[in-house]
Amino acid sequence: MPKLPFSRAEYDARLTKTRNEMARRGLDALFVTDPSNMGWLTGYDGWSFYVHQGVLLTLEGEPIWWGRAMDAVGAGLTTYMTAENIRGYDDTYVQNPDKHPMEDLAHLIREQGAETFSIGLELDNYYFTAAAYLTLQQSLGRATFKDATGLVNWQRAVKSDTEIEYMRRAARIVEHMHGVIRARAEPGMRKNDLIADIYHAAISGAEGHWGDYPAIVPMAPSGMDATAPHLTWDDSPLRAGESTFFEIAGAYKRYQCPQSRTLFLGKPPQKYLDAEKAVLDAISAGLEQAKPGNMCEDIAHAFNKTLDKHGFKKDSRCGYAIGLSYPPDWGERTMSFRTGDKSVLEPGMSFHFMPALWLEDGGLEITEPIVITQTGVECLCTTPRALVIKE
Repeated sequence: MPKLPFSRAEYDARLTKTRNEMARRGLDALFVTDPSNMGWLTGYDGWSFYVHQGVLLTLEGEPIWWGRAMDAVGAGLTTYMTAENIRGYDDTYVQNPDKHPMEDLAHLIREQGAETFSIGLELDNYYFTAAAYLTLQQSLGRATFKDATGLVNWQRAVKSDTEIEYMRRAARIVEHMHGVIRARAEPGMRKNDLIADIYHAAISGAEGHWGDYPAIVPMAPSGMDATAPHLTWDDSPLRAGESTFFEIAGAYKRYQCPQSRTLFLGKPPQKYLDAEKAVLDAISAGLEQAKPGNMCEDIAHAFNKTLDKHGFKKDSRCGYAIGLSYPPDWGERTMSFRTGDKSVLEPGMSFHFMPALWLEDGGLEITEPIVITQTGVECLCTTPRALVIKE
């Protein structure tokens, strides 16, 4: 029996929650392709999401893992499922324009007597293609397909004690990563060399806990590149008089703890100090609203109101749910800190409070991973909440 990251009782509780929601939506079966949801339901963990795979869940019995035959071995090593419920398709289906793996999945569904079921699919998901959908429609003409995007994601919203402990371990790792940046960054250092140091810190881990691979690569733009989000790195040297923001994450057993800080080499202009004060005050205001019973938009309103008083504006969301994730995203794709999101905060929910600003000649990111507690909020990291200045 593989050593699972959670108890079998916890997996059983997850299956029950998911099945209750399936029944509420009138679904007889659910086909899950998001590797985060596959892992949450079954424990499966492998870099196999570049081919078609998934977990088939009905209202009773053990789930069925389905994927490429060579990856079935990994499913046996990382899940609790019995051998008969780990099903692999022939390798001739892989990246073959003349046949599609979903033809094999349709055969499996018919074998399970589910060809007339109401089946939920994660239609708006990175890992489920238009061709996959069309093939299932053509192969299972008697089935009814419904959009079940986010069904499992929402069941993951409130974390267990073990999940939160994994996120705290990931927090120690990202603290270590930021410590490496503060210690080693200097004018003239090639950006790729610093990123190599960051990766070494990420995978080495912290406090005796190893580092898993983050769901997003380090984002570390400098100067004018830092006026835009989501740029990565090159071999250009760090320069005095420029800001560089580092949007990075520690990861432990696939649980992600992202945190951003901004480095300024030299004496920062007053506008950066003004932006820093605005962001720090706005973060404090937002954290005051991060408590059970409040809504996600309450945090956004408090943050943006305070930011506006300082003369700055942010036109994008300032936070989102986080937890177990695989590339290309460390978010859970459920709740966001923005106007209109009336999701009610509950103890155990976890978020990346992400109040980034992009200025006319650089960027400022000072962010916090947080968990809602019984009485308020826990900031997972102890990284100093400030602009990092190295003169």
